[in-house]
Amino acid sequence: MIKVMTADGTEARAVDEGRGPIVLVLHPGLDDGSSWREVAARLTARHRVVRLHRRRYRLDVDGASCTVAQEVEHVLAVVAALGGGPMVLVGHSSGAVIALETLVAEPSAFAGAVLYEPPTVIGAPLGGPHGEVHARARAAIAAGRPGKALRGFLRGSVRVPAWVAFLAGVFGTVVPRMRALVPSQIEDNAGMDSLGVRLDAYAGIEVPTVLLGGDRSPAHLGERLDALERVMPRVERVVLRGQGHAAQVRAPGQVAAVIEPFAAKVLGRAGQ
Repeated sequence: MIKVMTADGTEARAVDEGRGPIVLVLHPGLDDGSSWREVAARLTARHRVVRLHRRRYRLDVDGASCTVAQEVEHVLAVVAALGGGPMVLVGHSSGAVIALETLVAEPSAFAGAVLYEPPTVIGAPLGGPHGEVHARARAAIAAGRPGKALRGFLRGSVRVPAWVAFLAGVFGTVVPRMRALVPSQIEDNAGMDSLGVRLDAYAGIEVPTVLLGGDRSPAHLGERLDALERVMPRVERVVLRGQGHAAQVRAPGQVAAVIEPFAAKVLGRAGQ
């Protein structure tokens, strides 16, 4: 475990496994990095894989109330503890938006990036034109109904099928860990909205980047990848066939098979 103090006095934490060139992973919502465990296990024979426990999903530091900038600060603190780079940055879902913001803040630390379906704002806010998705979810949380909040978020923002949102809502009601993380997930989504449209900033990212998506993911996630592909100068697009937004769990071998050769290529180039 890596533990390093940040400028505001909070501690950044990350799981550190394997040896070799570094791959730094920023996990998606409702997670602590463990959903990427199986991908990491497939990479550690040749790479040092560091899985950050994102500040947003840290209950010990009131992660629900943190900002995107504070999340980036935690990423950069771990980067500094690792020697400053170069390394490959992997981000998934909202973690991929944090990765984008980190690339804007400190591009020289990274030899490459893999971004798996970042819900970056490209037009209308994720929470609806007036933030109604977030307002309803916060009201449900205040009423002691986190499952309802999660269900509404998944339908209104992620746009998953109703049955998927229903099942997730059940878990959000009965599983203590998920119940505790629902407020962080809602505020995470609101944090993405707080950034607004950042395509102009992302157009300046010169780091070689893989834009990763699944052909079974909600269509709007593909549209967000389309927008990034149009503006980012050094990208390649990879589609995981038969997969959706959780391939790190359902098909970790496929995800690792994208990351490993890319990392070998860009980290080898960085070392020249």
